[in-house]
Amino acid sequence: MTPSLTSLGAAPAVPAAWPQTLPPDLLAGLDVPTPFLAGDLGLVADRFHRFGAALPRVRPHYAVKCNSAPEVLRTVHAVGGGFEIASLGELHMLLDVGVDPAGVLYSNTVKPASHVAAAADAGLWRFSADSEGELHKIAREAPGSAVYIRVRVDDSGSVFPLSRKFGAEAHHARALLHEAERLGLQPYGLTFHVGSQCVATSAWRQALAAVARLMRQLQRDGIRLEMLDIGGGFPARYGDPVPTIDQIGEVVEKSLDELLPYQPPLVVAEPGRHMVAETAVMVTTVLGREERAGEEWLYVDVGAYNGFMETQQSVGQWRFPLWSSRADHDVVEQVAFTVTGPSCDSSDTMFYGAALPVTMAEGDRLFIASAGAYTLSYASSFNGFPPPATWYRRSR
Repeated sequence: MTPSLTSLGAAPAVPAAWPQTLPPDLLAGLDVPTPFLAGDLGLVADRFHRFGAALPRVRPHYAVKCNSAPEVLRTVHAVGGGFEIASLGELHMLLDVGVDPAGVLYSNTVKPASHVAAAADAGLWRFSADSEGELHKIAREAPGSAVYIRVRVDDSGSVFPLSRKFGAEAHHARALLHEAERLGLQPYGLTFHVGSQCVATSAWRQALAAVARLMRQLQRDGIRLEMLDIGGGFPARYGDPVPTIDQIGEVVEKSLDELLPYQPPLVVAEPGRHMVAETAVMVTTVLGREERAGEEWLYVDVGAYNGFMETQQSVGQWRFPLWSSRADHDVVEQVAFTVTGPSCDSSDTMFYGAALPVTMAEGDRLFIASAGAYTLSYASSFNGFPPPATWYRRSR
């Protein structure tokens, strides 16, 4: 059902600091019960086109875990994007929107055996690994499949480092590809991840330099790779500046030319956050305003447990742009609020020191921009508060 536009609010038009996403005046007029995530599928398509222009040799395989709304998956499929999954459940989501499993990458390095077998039965044939145990599992459950080994690289330039849980050291990765060959698997490629929300363009060059050394060793061993997967980590803009995709693309494309001993037939990436974060806004309603120990609190109907878990994982890192439905938003004094969720858990608090109009009151709506990534995916029904609904438009 397409919601109607009403006079719920008369928020100002697009403020200067607002991302290129749905404008507050449109959001204020959406007659949809909150909380809901409002997204623009035209912006999703545009992100893929811009990625392709910046990294022409790299085919993006969208990380399904980031936002698996069917509308988003169908849009990625329509613009020719590939997909990366971490579970059989995510593969089923792709099957539901008509994606061919043969083009999907299964990049979780430790998988349930039943998921490996079922994915292979469906037609998926490329699996990631970073250990001997996983190779033996794949050889048993999906014999003859292609494997790509995840290499541990420096991810200190990211908000969320991932190397403690995933990745083999270079010498180990080399041995794993030989073991794969011995097990009857195809030693297909290498992959790495510079960490989620990476803000250092040099991280991709350093990682590619490490992978290039490994490729030379493998070439001497008689193994020539079919695929290089440069992973994810491409950042989205929240409140702080981040490298643009053009800046990252310049580093990656130059590094591919200068560092690799040869060009693999297929070079891919696994972007998620960069593709969808800035394309959607979370819309929530103020349930109450209180003053506690001299601190102004806003209670809203979305929280960490039904959408904003990342604010718990890295306090202060996610400076989501905020605006409200109040017509006086950019006229009256701004004061610092603590913005907390609807549950009875005191840790269910998302923002501290959020600058909002001094006039904020029960019934006002709060717009949280850059909310298209890892909100729906994390959302639960904790305390009986349901996950946000979705509303998508196609702007172009």
